[in-house]
Amino acid sequence: MDKYVTEELDDAEAKLKNFIADIYEQLNIVSKKIATIVIEGLSADVSIGYYLDQNPGFDCICIATRGAGKFKKIFGTNTGNLITNASIPVLAIPAEYKAEKITTLMYATDMKNFKGEAAKVIEFAKPLKAKIEMVHFAWPNEILFDEDFVTLPFKKQFKYGLEFSYEKNDAVHSLINRLESKIRETKPSIVVMFTNQQRSFFQKLFLSSKSEELSFKTKVPMLFFNKEV
Repeated sequence: MDKYVTEELDDAEAKLKNFIADIYEQLNIVSKKIATIVIEGLSADVSIGYYLDQNPGFDCICIATRGAGKFKKIFGTNTGNLITNASIPVLAIPAEYKAEKITTLMYATDMKNFKGEAAKVIEFAKPLKAKIEMVHFAWPNEILFDEDFVTLPFKKQFKYGLEFSYEKNDAVHSLINRLESKIRETKPSIVVMFTNQQRSFFQKLFLSSKSEELSFKTKVPMLFFNKEV
């Protein structure tokens, strides 16, 4: 059995290296030094999580995502489970996505700790020289505020330009529908969200994570951070 497992792992790693080499060749880019590892496990999300716990120091998880049926949405997919459990950011790439230059980021915020969250978004966007559009969707009982209340502190503190879009309450459409509509309208390169990982099992079962739910639908790459609560 041990011999069989070893042979399977060696074969999988050889395929992985060939896969990476093919990508560099297709992009006409000189191959960089890359470390590869193949992990044995029952599921990808659990195996990745365990590996990260044993080997801290990684900055981000990058994983492909595709649409999920109702059963998988309830009990989780590899991508969904990583989004709601990983201790580091998760970059979810739709399976049908075609790579293009990153020029704009849409940061969807609930306005809680938005200064701390925006600092992380800016840290990601700055090396790419990408524009940031910060979007907030108002709730029915939310008090309206002046947009300068949000934008002025950023200009003073971060010295990084961003646009702010305040979407007024819409009692007809769900938050996910409104997010999807905004994404279709503005066509960002990446959507950034912060997800609350501290929700109880029953909350996860009956009130799905908006970040996780959107990752199943969107055709745009999404970057998920763990929300501080």
